[in-house]
Amino acid sequence: MDWGNVTVEDLVDALREVDWSSPPRPPSEFFSRFTVPKSFAKWDSRLKCNLYYYRTNYFIMIVVILGLGFLTRPLAIFSALLTALSVAFLNDSFAGSFSEKATRTTRRFSPQLAAKMRPPLTPVIRGRPSSKRAIHVCGQPRWIFVLTCSLVSFALWYISCGLFTVSLALLIGLLATVLHASLRTPNLKARLNTFREEFRAVWRNYSEI
Repeated sequence: MDWGNVTVEDLVDALREVDWSSPPRPPSEFFSRFTVPKSFAKWDSRLKCNLYYYRTNYFIMIVVILGLGFLTRPLAIFSALLTALSVAFLNDSFAGSFSEKATRTTRRFSPQLAAKMRPPLTPVIRGRPSSKRAIHVCGQPRWIFVLTCSLVSFALWYISCGLFTVSLALLIGLLATVLHASLRTPNLKARLNTFREEFRAVWRNYSEI
């Protein structure tokens, strides 16, 4: 993949649809080799490639930095978890996996309630879905969970007076992410992983036809 031709919208869509359950890359690889890009085009391509390939590492790094900033504010930690959950629900893979596990757990205690938690069926016309399948969580549209978690977390942020703390910690985490993604030289494994993800996407689209 030529990451120079990938737009920001394409990168955001890829991060939203990709599976985030993959384990993080080992520290020996994450902190392996750093070089300064020779041009803006190379920096732009490297930044997008590393953000996609080391996405789990960056997420963990930001969470750790936020956790260190909230050691003196226990309520702010719970607020951060809700904020992270609301962001995680924007990912299709996480939302579907969460809904499936919640439904499976509920089925053990109440099969009737679990049946109501199933996502609605998408109409099929001539063997194909009539529209793009909307993501549901526990039988409800995804935006309900995102909005609920966001409102509750904002209220807790306000109560705990941790808005300045989270802003500073988040800024440090984002700066550290951009700095690492800009200086970390993409390796062969990152390129091979990109090709594998492209093949999976093509195969998934082919299987839906």
